[in-house]
Parts: sequence; structure tokens; C-alpha cells
Amino acid sequence: MNYKKTVFAFFLLYSIFTIGQNNDNQNKIAVSTNSKWSEKTAVTILNKYPKAWQIDGTEKPKWDYKMSLTLSAFEKLYLKTKDKKYLNYIKEYADELIDSNGNIAKYDIKEYNIDYVNPGKLLFNLYEETKDNRYLTVIKQLRTQLESQPRTPSGGFWHKQIYPNQMWIDGLYMAEPFYAQYTVKYEKGKSLDDIAKQFELVHNHLLDKKTGLPYQAWDESKEIGWANKETGTSPTIWSRGIGWYMMALVETLDYFPKSNPKQKELVSYLNEIAKNSVKAQSSSGLWYQVADKPELAGNYLESSGSAMIIYALAKGADKGYLNVSYKKDAQKSFDAYVKEFVKTNENNEITISNVSSNVGLGGKPFRDGSNEYYAKSKAKDNSSPALAAFLLSAVELNK
Repeated sequence: MNYKKTVFAFFLLYSIFTIGQNNDNQNKIAVSTNSKWSEKTAVTILNKYPKAWQIDGTEKPKWDYKMSLTLSAFEKLYLKTKDKKYLNYIKEYADELIDSNGNIAKYDIKEYNIDYVNPGKLLFNLYEETKDNRYLTVIKQLRTQLESQPRTPSGGFWHKQIYPNQMWIDGLYMAEPFYAQYTVKYEKGKSLDDIAKQFELVHNHLLDKKTGLPYQAWDESKEIGWANKETGTSPTIWSRGIGWYMMALVETLDYFPKSNPKQKELVSYLNEIAKNSVKAQSSSGLWYQVADKPELAGNYLESSGSAMIIYALAKGADKGYLNVSYKKDAQKSFDAYVKEFVKTNENNEITISNVSSNVGLGGKPFRDGSNEYYAKSKAKDNSSPALAAFLLSAVELNK
């Protein structure tokens, strides 16, 4: 009798498990072998994270730059394909985080976290599509944050309230494309000089004199433990940092009028970093985690920074900011990228390898930002910076 019960229980559990698997498979979006890399990447994300707030295994809805980076790529794919599933994915995320009064869940302006500005980019198009005033309310709220964001003595935005007098290279991407779009759309461009100033400070203080590549951060006070006592810069040139800088430039230039005198200055910065980033390529056409020291023990070809740079080179060339030769560089590097990092499974979903974990500076325990710290940071598969940047590059290159 016990034997029969055991067998019955086993078959019951097996049936439940099989039904669950079948339901999971039924809910998955199919993608064909012949689909473009952009569609394969988007479907991979949709199938793995049915709700965008789940990206990177996040357990609760969160207003976060990782989601907005990914959804920004979805927005570009939607604008190209007009496939509503991509727009709906963005809208569901916004509606999960924004209440009926236009308040962002768990948002506290007093943190002055510049990362919080980045998701605001998604709301411009959502507002145009829906005319839902909640989106406009949040857009204005994030503009208010920038209005009172603490600044270094030279006028650069602090990265966060907890990092006094520090500009981080990714902060340019987090704030400036949103800031530029807002000021052109709602303020007749009154803050364009302030936006250019943020790039000027990075250009003058974060770029390495030898390679022309950016360090991850700069402490104007030179007081924090990781800061060079002469320059205030952090110790390491990180490929994803190069990517953040280049993406910030090409996406801010989308809204910077050619008639503004500072536009040419930003274009010159893009040309300078494009030239220096191509010089830093490996023989394969990709970039190392510690970009200027390929021989460093433990260093590895890194997928998120490589994809960001590829995207920025392609977009810069498409927009006419860069010579057309950079488009060819981007295409070659894209092909090398697929060969080096990308694998597909039987469902034509992709896995991208060698994604740098999120590395940072300061904090507790203290992160010294050394070359060795970056080289030893554990690489992951399919983290959002690589998936998003690969999707962006695929859309830009029509791959």
C-alpha cells in the first residue's frame, strides 16, 4: 500500500512539474534562427524577465538605471520596428513604479543619487504616446533633483549625496541625455551650457594624459582614499567607463542643437575619445576590462564596455559626428563580439559571457579602485549592461 502511495505521489509531482514546464514554454516568446540579433536579444530579456523590474534578478520593483539602460534599448527597437510588445514592456515598468499621483516608489530626492535621473528618459516618449500626466509629473520631479543636485566647487554634479565632491564617469550618462532633452523641450535650451560644462569638467579632469581615456571618477577635493593626490582621479581606466562616456556624448548630442556653440565642442570630445578608444582595442577588435593594461594578471576581454563602445562608434558615424570609417570599425568589432561572447540555445535565446560585475569606489568595505580590483572582479553571464549595450549596437547596426 505504501509502495502504491509512493508511486502515485511521484507521478503526481512529475505531472505538476511537467505541466509547469509546459506552461513556462507556452508563455515564452518564440524567435527564429534567422531573426536579427536585436530581436534575439530582446526576446531573451522578455523571456527571462517577464517584468522589467526583475532584470538582473531584482527581487522587488526598483527605480534603477539597469532597467532604464535596458529599456532605453527597447525604446530604440520599438521606434524602429513599431512592435508594441517592446513599448508595453517599458510602460509596464513605469506603471509599476509610478503611482496614481505621479510619485516614484521609494524615491527620496535627498539621496541625490544621479542614477535616479536616468529612468526619466523613458518617460518623454511614454508621455507623447499616452498623454498620461503622471509621466510628466515625474519628468519635472527629476528635473527638480538636478536643480538642487550638490555640485563640486567647479560646478560638477556629485554622483550621490554620500560621495561628496565626486564626479563619476557614468554620471554623465545617468543625467545629461535626460537633462538635454528636458531643457530643449521645456526650457528653450536654457541649461545647454550647464550640460556642456559637465562634459568639460570630465574632459579636463578625468581623462588620462597619456592614453586620452577616462578614469572612472574624480574627487575634486582629493580627500578620498582612492584619489590621486595630484589629480584627484581614481586609479583605473575601465572599459565600461569608456562606454558610459561615449554613450553619454552620442545620446546628449541627439538633443544638442547645431546652432549652439558648445555642440562642436562635444563633437570634438567624441572624435577624441573615438580615436583613443580604437587605439586601445585588442587585436580582436574588443576591449579589456582594464582597458589600457591588457597584460595585467587576471585581465580579460569584457563584453559590456565593448558593446557600449561599438554602439557609440556606430551611432556617432551614423549621425555624422564621426568619420564613416568608424562605422566599419564598429561592424568589425560587432562580428568579433558575437564570435567571442555570444552563444545561442535551442530556442535561439542568447547568452553573453564576460560581463564585468558592478565595481565601484569607496563605501564600506572600502573599494580602492585599483587595477587589480577591477581585474579580479568576477565576470558574469547576461548581466544587463551587456545585454542592453549589445541590443543598442545591434539596433544601430541593423544586425
